[in-house]
Amino acid sequence: MNEQDITSAVKAVLDQMKESSHAEKECRCSGQKMTLKTANALIEKVKEKASQMGVDVVIAVSDQAGRPVAVQCMDEAYIASFDIAVNKTFTSASLKMSTEALSHLSQPGQPLYGIQFTNEGKIVIFGGGEPLEAGGRIIGALGVSGGSAEEDTAIAAYGRDVFKEVLKCL
Repeated sequence: MNEQDITSAVKAVLDQMKESSHAEKECRCSGQKMTLKTANALIEKVKEKASQMGVDVVIAVSDQAGRPVAVQCMDEAYIASFDIAVNKTFTSASLKMSTEALSHLSQPGQPLYGIQFTNEGKIVIFGGGEPLEAGGRIIGALGVSGGSAEEDTAIAAYGRDVFKEVLKCL
């Protein structure tokens, strides 16, 4: 082999490795994006839990930027719960924490006191919002509204925990 043949062979191998690496990255990333299919599958699980608890709620799922991907309202859910559930997803996605955790940090004398008055009033400081993680990063958030703060918190925590199972089934 001459120098030109070696150079061509090395270039071909490097190009092949580059394509292979690119394909692997695409595969890993595609499973780590909030899709409508994933959001709806999660909502179905959360609705089952809310029904078992006897609570009519609104369930919202957003993407990593807090933009709604899917929202469903159980038949007797409060009208006001729609905006609250959507805002809980925004809060959890944008602050990367549950709204339950934020509820403690936003009390008088705490470091985030008054945060609910920022972001055009979209920050919710009571339970029912959870960030959703896949592959070690937040890919969306869940918001539940319609029950007491304790019920919303429990239902959303259930949704966060069952989210990993939802991802496996898709």
